[in-house]
Amino acid sequence: MKKIIIVLTVLVSTITFAQNKNEKASLEVDGVCLMCKSRIEKACFGTKGVKSAVWDVKTHELKLIYDARKTDLKTIQKSVAAVGHDSKGLKATDEAYNSVHACCKYRDEDVKDDHND
Repeated sequence: MKKIIIVLTVLVSTITFAQNKNEKASLEVDGVCLMCKSRIEKACFGTKGVKSAVWDVKTHELKLIYDARKTDLKTIQKSVAAVGHDSKGLKATDEAYNSVHACCKYRDEDVKDDHND
């Protein structure tokens, strides 16, 4: 009987631990259009452990679900910065930023104004 109780306790503990692997987070990521959305989300999905990534063009909010055993927010931010997009706390290099399409130059006020009209 004791063995059954021990096995059940271990089983329940394992199941509970396995359910807590997924983390939810949101980040502010700069961008201006649907091409930016595609690039940002693709960069996130290219990061091992990311299960969901949805970036909102209007609010600039990137909502994430990721396996915390495989990645973390800093790694995801680095992936986004590598494709040219700034996030709070991590700015893309000039080289990465300059690689984005001309209509995606979110640091340029004229480009931002064109998208807000």
